[in-house]
Amino acid sequence: MTEIGKSGAHDRVVRSLGAAIVGGDIGPDEDLDVVALQERFAVSRTAVREALRVLAAKGLVGARPRRGTFVAPREQWALLDADVLRWRFADRVDERFLDELGEVRLTVEPAVARMAALRRTDRDLADLEDALAAMRAAVGRSTGDHVEADLVFHHALLRAAHNELMAQMATAIEAGLRLRDQFVHAAVTSESTDKHAEVLLAVRKQRPKAAETAMRALIERSIADVELAKKMHGKQSGP
Repeated sequence: MTEIGKSGAHDRVVRSLGAAIVGGDIGPDEDLDVVALQERFAVSRTAVREALRVLAAKGLVGARPRRGTFVAPREQWALLDADVLRWRFADRVDERFLDELGEVRLTVEPAVARMAALRRTDRDLADLEDALAAMRAAVGRSTGDHVEADLVFHHALLRAAHNELMAQMATAIEAGLRLRDQFVHAAVTSESTDKHAEVLLAVRKQRPKAAETAMRALIERSIADVELAKKMHGKQSGP
């Protein structure tokens, strides 16, 4: 087997097993038999063991002497890991995550906007202006275009804060915004471009309090949009 083949087998086991664990098809504390997994995926024992090591690094599996490998409890999962987030949203809208994301964003992003107003560079402003222009251009186009433009704006704002720890929030925020935008724009029309422009104006004029206030208003509007979308989806799925 070539190195590429080995890598492909290993990745396939990681994706399939990870999605099954996060999706609840394999429950917490359930044992994972290496030989059974080897037969199920038609791969080498080495590929299975490498995949389990990757999943262990994400907190999804654990191991104990004399017991072997098992699915770890949910509280040990690396919920902000990019793969775990992707698997969590693979085939459904996770409304609990949307609610939690709103709470996290309301805590983090106004502070990010305040820092950006104090620390932004000319390059940061150019990136934010380009992102806002992309958002305006996406109005009336596909949901995907708006989602991507929205993500670019929030990434640019995180960078403009010039705080490495805050920047690490980008993974969770990106996954959440992608899900949130797809969920909301599939159900309601949400014109948020002007609110993004208010954030950018405050950042450009280096007004930290105004930037913080504008971002808080933007996120509160986002949370309200999610709640409205939930109601609309509920009506669509009702009798």
